[in-house]
Amino acid sequence: MIYDIKFTPGTDQDAERGLLAFVRMCYGPLVVDGVTLRRTRAGSLTLSWPSRTDRSGARHALVRPLNDSAREELEAAVFAELRRQEAGQ
Repeated sequence: MIYDIKFTPGTDQDAERGLLAFVRMCYGPLVVDGVTLRRTRAGSLTLSWPSRTDRSGARHALVRPLNDSAREELEAAVFAELRRQEAGQ
């Protein structure tokens, strides 16, 4: 269950590179922070998941969806909350 979704807008400079906001959400008993909401060059919204880079330059996900079904569920919840918040403004 995904709940308590919060958005922190990126800067204008971030938006020029497609980063619209930072996302924090609760998923069951966990807080997932550091997810970014991005707009692709094609114009669609997507989520990017936090990762770290090791000494050799390889990236390792800190948290990520288990599979496409989980990704779709998470995106649907975040995008629905985004629409809800935008409509309330």
